[in-house]
Amino acid sequence: MKHTRQFSLIAAAATLMLAACGDQRGAPPPEEEEGGDKRSIFRPEFQVEPIEALEPRGALETRIAFPEGAELTEEARADLATVLASPQMGEGGTITLRGHSDSGGDDEANLRASQARADAVAEWLIENGVAQERIVVIAFGEQNPVAPNALPDGTPNEAGRATNRRVEIEVSVPVQPTSAKEPTLAESIASSAEEARTESSDRAQ
Repeated sequence: MKHTRQFSLIAAAATLMLAACGDQRGAPPPEEEEGGDKRSIFRPEFQVEPIEALEPRGALETRIAFPEGAELTEEARADLATVLASPQMGEGGTITLRGHSDSGGDDEANLRASQARADAVAEWLIENGVAQERIVVIAFGEQNPVAPNALPDGTPNEAGRATNRRVEIEVSVPVQPTSAKEPTLAESIASSAEEARTESSDRAQ
């Protein structure tokens, strides 16, 4: 009778233990607190977008028209202001001014007229803060027309002559020196191995 009571107690204890284990295995995982979403330590407003590689900026080329003489018109001044505000002007490169004329006068007069037009542009740039040593002035006279100075019947082509009275501006961009290429890991290992072989060969001799 005593043994039967002990066996019953042991069986009851085992049943309780199994029930407890079953409750633990079947218990659902603890719920996350509301608002407990995982967040990155990086704040979105401070994330930087990838920067695209910039293409090298080319030289700026434009023309300033001179309808009459060598005086700058309001339109010409506005065009020069645009040139002055261009990114190329801030690079510090050479500014080449090429003066041109029509064929209305003799060669000497046309050369002087083209020089005067280029000088007028140079003076405006200098007055507006451009260093004089950056400016190169070249006078071509009537040598390089971009429009016919005369009509097919030989009469003056006034529209063409007005187009030829101009100053061509070229703002060069200095070439930036390229940095030396860093060797790859494989190149570094190969170089080290070559140096080691050279040292071994020198010692053997």
